[in-house]
Amino acid sequence: MPVRPELRAIVTGLYVGQVRQLWPGKAVSAIGKLPTAAAQVLTETGFADDQQADLAVHGGVEKAVHHYAAEHYEAWRAELGPSADGFGPGRFGENISTTGMTESDLCIGDRLLLGSAIVEISQGRQPCWKLNAHAGLKTMAALFQQTARTGWYYRVIEPGTVRIGDEIMRLECPNPDWTVERVTRARLNPRLAPDIASVLARLPRLAPGWADAFSRKSHRGFSEDVTVRLEG
Repeated sequence: MPVRPELRAIVTGLYVGQVRQLWPGKAVSAIGKLPTAAAQVLTETGFADDQQADLAVHGGVEKAVHHYAAEHYEAWRAELGPSADGFGPGRFGENISTTGMTESDLCIGDRLLLGSAIVEISQGRQPCWKLNAHAGLKTMAALFQQTARTGWYYRVIEPGTVRIGDEIMRLECPNPDWTVERVTRARLNPRLAPDIASVLARLPRLAPGWADAFSRKSHRGFSEDVTVRLEG
């Protein structure tokens, strides 16, 4: 599918959350994002009003903002039926929802104007067991992985302010052959061909953590156990 050179979308929702004890006996989390109508100041580590619980796997400069396409919710509701009652923008712990762009439109390393900020796509999302608990569906993380409808993360190149109704516009696309969907599928594939992994390990602007993971996948015989991540 060819990349659309002039790509624009509209911010339809902004979501922020605080670290809370959501599940007795489990780790604290900030996945429970709530909608906000207030303009959000975007810093190099994310929205000023937002928090992340475990900075080893969430947040930080390479995962400052999580963006999820609002279009996907219709597909989830159609596929899951009653299990998806109430599924709508903000349900998966994202910070931004939009209409007009998805993982198949955007590429790793794309720079975009977001409100008055400039952001860059660093990686897709690796779903974990917290998504199961938050969505109330024990297979949600696995389904995210199978569909690659995971959303994507931004690093912040220039801080700014973001409001509902703002336009997002692509400014640069340095890796037009490597859409977010394609790279995310590769990252989540336990049997990825080593030669593809080797190419992705050197992909410009890819988050270092994912580049390291692809470097490991490039070694023949490497295997990755994702059970703990997906099931907790």
